[in-house]
Amino acid sequence: MKKSAGILLFRLADERPEVFLVHPGGPFWVKKDEGSWSIPKGEFGENENPLDAARRELQEETGILAEGSFIELTPVRQKSGKIIYPWALQQDADPLSITSNFFEMEWPPKSGIKQSFPEIDRAAWFEFPEAKKKLVPGQVAILDELEKKLLQAKGMFYK
Repeated sequence: MKKSAGILLFRLADERPEVFLVHPGGPFWVKKDEGSWSIPKGEFGENENPLDAARRELQEETGILAEGSFIELTPVRQKSGKIIYPWALQQDADPLSITSNFFEMEWPPKSGIKQSFPEIDRAAWFEFPEAKKKLVPGQVAILDELEKKLLQAKGMFYK
């Protein structure tokens, strides 16, 4: 079974929480928006610590170095069967400054031409209602849990 680990960054803008989501790069996703964004995440091996993998993936996909107190969230199973191990982290980031690693694929299909595409083509901050529309449906439970935790610990995060 495949496993991924990811970090959902959040910040408070005018006392309202926002989450940092990324949009996948490549030709398949170029015209897709609602239901196609994700938390920065990636697969990890059997002998790798999931939080270390999540931190690595955030840096590879966005160039952001994760620092601070991580909030462990409940793993979610995708339709594909893959399990995502998520953490949340209160940390600001500039979505216009992301730098992503690249992947190579044959494009157009069956052309024999290999092209390189960024793994992430853009990132943005969203308040929870909009984020839930943008996010792939299988990851919405991650947002729901973070939103609940933030409401329960309002004094800790809302300064």
